[in-house]
Amino acid sequence: MKQLTLDLHADHPPQLENFVAASNADLLAALYETIPVADVPQHLFLWGDAGSGRSHLLKSVVTAAAQAGRPACYYQAADVGEMLPEAPSLLLAVDDVEALGPEAQIALFRAFNAARGLRMTLVTSGCAAPLHLSLREDLRTRIGQSLIFEVKSLTDDDRTAILDAQAAARGLRLEPEIVQYLLRHGRRDLTSLLRTLDALDAASLERKRAITLPLLREILQRDQTL
Repeated sequence: MKQLTLDLHADHPPQLENFVAASNADLLAALYETIPVADVPQHLFLWGDAGSGRSHLLKSVVTAAAQAGRPACYYQAADVGEMLPEAPSLLLAVDDVEALGPEAQIALFRAFNAARGLRMTLVTSGCAAPLHLSLREDLRTRIGQSLIFEVKSLTDDDRTAILDAQAAARGLRLEPEIVQYLLRHGRRDLTSLLRTLDALDAASLERKRAITLPLLREILQRDQTL
């Protein structure tokens, strides 16, 4: 049998427009509101489970702000050192704040203190609500004064609807058992699900046959070995 290779092309750059809002419509609206510079900046803090889309959203709002002409930058916690940029009108996004070291926590605290005078907006994220973060108390207090949103994960109904819509747009038909098997045995984050759909589409065209459970199992098996 011809060996099947997964299509692992680079994902599309994160954008607010390609985030599936589902139960996060209010959060998405709040992120759009941070893009223009405000006289009194309103900071945001996002928390949620791994794979819920927190990093996607932080990177997306930085991209959107930059495209609108606003200075913006994104930091993973591991990349924060003794200083963070402080500049007029800057939108500063810091991801996974629970992983900040002692010096990085001081740097983020200073950025919060500088924000009002510089009209900076801070968008931060973590694995839990501020009350449950193991951080300096003064930093935890600053984060807690932000607008706080839980990033709610997609339900299986949401994932099914997205897969069905994406398949229909490609002219594919996914039988319900295909989707159910994928949700039970595949990676459940949306990026991985859509990557698997890409591979199914390519394999279906290559072999000139409908998508079947054996084909899906083969793709999933190949995915686990990469």
